[in-house]
Amino acid sequence: MVHKGLAYGVGSGEQLDWFPAGQPDAALHVFIHGGYWQALSKNESTFAATDFLANGVAFAAIDYTLAPQASIMHMLDQCRRSIAWLHTNAQALGFDRDRIYLSGSSAGAHLAALLLVTDWPSLGMPGDVIKGATLMSGIFDLRPICHTYVNEPLGLDEPTAAELSPLFADLADLAPTIVCWGANETDEFKRQSREFGAAMQRAGNDVQVFEVPARNHFDIVHTLAAADESLGRRVLAAMT
Repeated sequence: MVHKGLAYGVGSGEQLDWFPAGQPDAALHVFIHGGYWQALSKNESTFAATDFLANGVAFAAIDYTLAPQASIMHMLDQCRRSIAWLHTNAQALGFDRDRIYLSGSSAGAHLAALLLVTDWPSLGMPGDVIKGATLMSGIFDLRPICHTYVNEPLGLDEPTAAELSPLFADLADLAPTIVCWGANETDEFKRQSREFGAAMQRAGNDVQVFEVPARNHFDIVHTLAAADESLGRRVLAAMT
């Protein structure tokens, strides 16, 4: 059963789709969609729900307001509020609030990475509210975007792009993380994932960094929780 359009805030776009696992001690997997911060929504993001539910894991797909109506910082604040709302309402929703995991693809991986490095205690949340993350084909250095058409609705300058780049954040003591990309990606997406994975490793984190064979930027997400796929096996194993 799916509960669509649950409000995690009062602002435009602050909704999520919720798929309960049917057991109170279930882990929760939260997916953040991509689309260069200006396209797609939770409505295209429920593909992994069936696989997670089949493995006893609850699933949520979140929305956030897109550019140009919102800045990336506003999107990040919304994503933080969604995690806080889920944690606060875990008992009512029927999952274990101490077993919240994240994933994101492309721009969604960027937002998920920023959630990983968030100072959660300053927001009244446990520092380890996120127990793990899977970052697929992510964008971890936003500076190159400043010089492309993608930046037209975003309005980033180089200092803001650097500030919002997970690659330059304090990466110490983060939750276990999977950083991956498809074999059939562009060189830039591969480079960014490799560099971020290496930075996570240098910071001493528990991180798996790997390429997913025969997948590209768009279909890698369809193996997220598939028990018969290499990525899905790793994601499910990381949640147990």
